[in-house]
Order: sequence, then C-alpha cells, then structure tokens
Amino acid sequence: MDVRRFLQAKLTGLSARLSRLARIDNAFVGLRPQDMPYAPSPRHFEAANARLAKAEAGIQRRFAQLQRGWQLRAPQRVLVDMALVERELDRARRLFGMFYEVFAQRGTSYGPALAAHDAIAEDCYQAVRQAAPRIFDGPLLKPVCYMEHGYSPATMRRGVQLSRLLGEPNPFPLIRIPWDRDQPWQSVFLHEVAHNLQADLGLWQENRQAVLRRVMGSRRDPFLATVYGRWHKEIFADLAALLLGGPAAAWGMADFLAHPQPRTMTYRPGGAHPTAYLRVYLLAEMMRRMGFTREATRLLRVWQALYSAQRPHRIPPALMSSAPRLVPEVVDEIAFQTRRNLAQRALADIIPFGREDEAAIREGAARLAEGRATALAPRHLVSAAHYALEAGRVAPRRLARCVIAELTARGGAPPRALLSTRGAPERLALAA
Repeated sequence: MDVRRFLQAKLTGLSARLSRLARIDNAFVGLRPQDMPYAPSPRHFEAANARLAKAEAGIQRRFAQLQRGWQLRAPQRVLVDMALVERELDRARRLFGMFYEVFAQRGTSYGPALAAHDAIAEDCYQAVRQAAPRIFDGPLLKPVCYMEHGYSPATMRRGVQLSRLLGEPNPFPLIRIPWDRDQPWQSVFLHEVAHNLQADLGLWQENRQAVLRRVMGSRRDPFLATVYGRWHKEIFADLAALLLGGPAAAWGMADFLAHPQPRTMTYRPGGAHPTAYLRVYLLAEMMRRMGFTREATRLLRVWQALYSAQRPHRIPPALMSSAPRLVPEVVDEIAFQTRRNLAQRALADIIPFGREDEAAIREGAARLAEGRATALAPRHLVSAAHYALEAGRVAPRRLARCVIAELTARGGAPPRALLSTRGAPERLALAA
C-alpha cells in the first residue's frame, strides 16, 4: 500500500506539470507595448507555438497511456512509463526555455540592437531574392537574433536537429550574438547570416563535393582535399560575407581573426574553421576577384606585417606550400563556379557587389560620422559603420545608437517576418 500511495503522489505531481509549457506569447514573455517594434513577428510566435503544441501532444499521449491501469502494473514498469512522460516534458521544457529566452530579450535594453540585427539578416535574404527571383521554394521565416555568452557569434540553422532540444528541429534560424558584440558593425555577423543562406539555398553537399574535386584535381593530395573539404562551409560564409558587405567585411573579419601568432598560425586537426593565417589570404583573394585589388594588397601588407611564415608556426608544410596555388582555386570554385541549386549561376551572381555599392558605402560612412541617416541597405550599413568607426571621427557608442536608430526606424511597425516569393523588384511580405 505504501508503494502504491507513493506512486499515486508522484503521478499527481506529474499531472500538475503537464500543461505548464504549452504556449508562449508577447504578454507571457513580458513584452510591453513599447517593446513591440523590436519583438519577433506573430509568425515567429506561431511557429514556436506549433512546435510546443507538438511536444504537448506527445506529453498527453504518453500520460494517457500511463494512466490506463497503472495500478495493475509492476512498480518498475510504472516508473518506466513515468520516465517516458518525463522525457516528453524535458523536450517541451527545453523548447519552451529556448523560445522564452530568445523572445523575452526583446523587452530588455538589448531589444533595439537585436531588432536592428534582424533587419540586417532580413536584408541579406532580400539581396538574394532581388538578384535571383524564385531562388527559394517559398516564404521563409527570417532569422531571429538573441544575446548569449560566447566569444563569437554563432547560428542554429533552420530545420537542424539541436542536441539541446533532444533532437527537435529548429523552426527558424537563430543567430547568437555575444553580449559584448551587439554593435552593428561586426562583419562576422554577415558571416553567420551567410551560413543560413548556404543552408536554405541547399548548397552544403554540392559545394563540398565541388571543393573536393577541385583540390584533388589540382594537387592530387588527399590530405589537402580533406582539409579544404572540411573547411568549405566556413570559407563559403566568409566569401558570401564579402559579397554582402564588400571590402569592409574582409577588414572586419581580419580584425576578428587577429590574435597572437601562436593562435593565428596553429592548425587544428579536424577543425571546421580554416587556420586564421590562411583564412585572410582567402579573404584577400576574394577581394581581388571582386575587383578591389588595391584593398586586397593593403590587407595582405597588414597581415604579413603582423605574421611571418619565417617564424616558428604550427601549420603543416603541405598547407603552407600549396596556398599560393590553392587559395585562388578554392575561392574561384566556391564563389565563381556555377551550381545546380543556384539554377546554373554562381554565388557572385546571386549576391552581386560592385564599385557603385562600395562608393555608396563610403558616402554612407561620411554621413554616419556626421550623425546623419544614410538610406543604405542594412547589410551595407554594417560596412559603412565599420568605415566610420575606423576613421575615428565618431564615438563608438554614438555610432551604435545612430545605426540602430536608423535600422529600427525604418520598420515603424513590428518587424516583418516573411520573405516574399514574387519576382524582382520584390517586397517583404508582412506578417498577419
């Protein structure tokens, strides 16, 4: 009798927890009317609640099975059935916690900066849609940004199964911004958006196979092919970031990668990121191919003044000796060769960037230094802010406020959620 009474009490406590995590909305996460211009769109809340409802259905199904005749089953079997309910609760709890943490941040002092980064990410997708209409199959929920600890920004792609969610797929892209990197001139943010573009464009496998073929055909070296095949995602994101933001993105990435020589010139076996020393050579080559040879030369001069291959380093000789030939080939393969999933176009075709864009960015930087609005595309505003900061004519905090205010003022109403599927010139479809 004591065992049955104990199990009954445990069952009662379990039942009280069943519907605590079923739904989330603006009021639930504490968003006030003044926070709404920075809040995720209603469609993002709908997607979150659809995923929570699915988890809730799993909980209720398991609990119904548990309730049916549990008194007649052996105690250990009852505990196993309860554990199955707990497993579904754990999944719902993790989902709920992620959505709550991400959405609730829009009611804090970080809300405007997060909404500004949302606008930049949205504009990166729009740039692709304008240059390549109908490239995506349908409307896509735009990325949502949130603040978290960590050294660098990171992303969780759409549909990827997350270990933190016990294998539940992510309903929309999430981009993590470290607490101290909320300023809107971080070129590495464009890199993270590019990861999501690569996934949504379906280029993961096609790109990797093309890089493997190119490197093996050029060097006949399985080691080099394996390394560049492992690095292909990060190289793609770097090159796409330059197409989104221009030369300023290369300088921003170099800023991010500049560390003492032992770190910058150490190869990490099995790592997904290219060795930082070689990574900047890839950026410089991309600038050269985009027509910015002078800027590419300047970047390499700075980099070579900071780091010397003649000093002791920990980069395999094969990687160093092959770089002068392989770097141009890898850049050409990833950014300038056509892909089936891009309808036989290259990355440089679907994210065009030219001298007129750079001129507008430079003019925008001068306007920012004077405290004036720019009317630049949000992705280009990142680069203009970088140049304004580099010029030293405006204080960083003032610059951040100016850029964030410009980006958030353009929306007016709560941020838009869906990226249109109509032909160019396209407009962003408003969330209902």
